[in-house]
Amino acid sequence: MTNELRPVAPAYVGSLKPYQAGKPIEETAREYGLPEASIIKLASNENPLGMPPKARAAIDAIINSGARYPDPNGHALKVALGQKYNVERNWITLGNGSSDILELVARAFLQAAQPGSDCNAVSSQYAFMAWQNAVKATGARMVAVPAKDYGHDLDAMAQAVNADTRVVYLANPNNPTGTFFSVGELTSFLDRIPANVVVLLDEAYNEYLEPHHRYDSTELVRRYPNLVVSRTFSKAFGLAGLRVGFAIATPYVTDLLNRVRQTFNVNSLAQAAAIAALNDDDYLNESYRLNREGIERFYEVCDALRLPYVKSQGNFVVIKVGNSAELFDALLRRGIIVRKVVDYGLGEWLRITVGLPQENERFFTALRELVVVNA
Repeated sequence: MTNELRPVAPAYVGSLKPYQAGKPIEETAREYGLPEASIIKLASNENPLGMPPKARAAIDAIINSGARYPDPNGHALKVALGQKYNVERNWITLGNGSSDILELVARAFLQAAQPGSDCNAVSSQYAFMAWQNAVKATGARMVAVPAKDYGHDLDAMAQAVNADTRVVYLANPNNPTGTFFSVGELTSFLDRIPANVVVLLDEAYNEYLEPHHRYDSTELVRRYPNLVVSRTFSKAFGLAGLRVGFAIATPYVTDLLNRVRQTFNVNSLAQAAAIAALNDDDYLNESYRLNREGIERFYEVCDALRLPYVKSQGNFVVIKVGNSAELFDALLRRGIIVRKVVDYGLGEWLRITVGLPQENERFFTALRELVVVNA
């Protein structure tokens, strides 16, 4: 009997669990026999306003350049970002979405455990699942610190950092729970972290913060050279399908991130759209207004139904519904896509993106009916 030979991968690669994104509209239509136009997606924290008109116009203006490679350095986009956030271009790394930035940090600063060492990264329970895969794909170990009130326990996270820790992952606001920590809490945490440990601060939902919670994270990078701030154009800027993100870090850290970055990781259309969207204040203001009004409506309905929820600074709300798998499927059959968060350890909860008012009301109507049925 001939032994079958197969390519051999490290054991830690085989242990990875592929990230499960929100269910696509097209897939739901196929599985449930529904017209695509009848389905609403409240699963992936996308901007319900759609792509900004200025971004669409910017794409139209350069669509004929699609046969050419994009600028590998993203010069024009970096100039626009530098003006917006008051940093030089050599402080900026472009990513294929901010998830690319999270992986660049892992590849640049983590490695497989060596004899006598336990290379690790520290994060929080109920934190973005993509962090775990980014860390494990390097062979390093992820240390998930138990959450406090569904958010980061910064004191416990600081205590978890040891001599083998190379990276700490934070999210503010946090996904999937929407929790937030203040700039005072953040600086107190950063003061306790050794300078040779990189702190990745994921601010994907920053533009949805209420004004009294906002702070200048760029100034924090100047104060703490081991801090990397990541942002995305996928949420409030309405460009999820184009995949554009960026990091702000010191030139030293930025140089290291660019050494492991793919050369053409942000395409030409995405770069042009991001420049146009960056200073589209009317679109951003309307996105913020629509979201805050939607969030308050979610609280109102959940209170009336006596459903527990976590107050959110993002564009989504997590709601405790009991049998989440059953409710998730019942909603799909009605053409409403939401997000299960069982993989995060929140088996009785669902995460729902704030949509347009009519989309939210359709979800609320279904929720009222199904909660009564399942009670």
